[in-house]
Amino acid sequence: MSLVPVKDILDMAVEKNTSVIAFNAIDYNTIYSVCHAAENVGKPVLVMLYPEHHTLNRWIDPEGFAAAVKDVASTVSVPIGMHLDHCYDFNYIIRAIRAGFSCVMYDGSSLPIEENIANTRKVVDVANAFGVTVEAELGHVGFAAASEQSNLDLYTKPDVAADFIERSGCTSLAVAIGSAHGFYKETPHLQIERLAEINAATDAPLVLHGGSGIPNDQLEEAFVNGINKFNVGTEFLQLYLDTMGEFTRNLNGRWMLDFPTYLQGVLMEYLEKKMELSKF
Repeated sequence: MSLVPVKDILDMAVEKNTSVIAFNAIDYNTIYSVCHAAENVGKPVLVMLYPEHHTLNRWIDPEGFAAAVKDVASTVSVPIGMHLDHCYDFNYIIRAIRAGFSCVMYDGSSLPIEENIANTRKVVDVANAFGVTVEAELGHVGFAAASEQSNLDLYTKPDVAADFIERSGCTSLAVAIGSAHGFYKETPHLQIERLAEINAATDAPLVLHGGSGIPNDQLEEAFVNGINKFNVGTEFLQLYLDTMGEFTRNLNGRWMLDFPTYLQGVLMEYLEKKMELSKF
């Protein structure tokens, strides 16, 4: 199956009352691993580009990313969606849309809410003209190292979420319910009750960011209470780094050209297990 719109996959997740898992990818190895792991388990998946991995870290650009995803997606039989993760730059969003991304995220969560709404609306109006959907964020997810998860004032409020979706026109909404980006100092505790209230007040797919390190039982609760897209980046990319180190320390007659197949095998084993959380 070739690449499909992210919205189609989100609609499938809503119908099944589950969540599609979205993985940050940085190169052909990660793109290949995500798509083929999805093929092996028979589940749809999203592949995401985080802009700073390109602009700051000099990994793959949107055009190269899109070309690689389209190529690999054409070789598997499950739905593959391509999404632009956290982006604050309107021009970069337009670049991604032109490259073929079917869903883009404008992240104005650090801005005053009226400015967040206005900026998101601007992106939505342009994206709609290209048949592209938009994810937005409301509340403060932040970083695990800052240990802000216990501050309830930073969490998304149900009535504000409903108003935000209506006025911004976003297709999906990332909410703050106790998760955070990066590695946690202690076990996170998602506010499932707050999530259920947000879900009851809104009719858009909800998104959970900061997925690395959240216990599976909490994720399963979140998925049946409105989370239809679940982002994973840190633990996936850390596994890439760890595998690279293990490979170079234990060559045992291998050489550098053997690395991609070795890496992909390790990544796919992890990905297939993670994808079991999706109940498609």
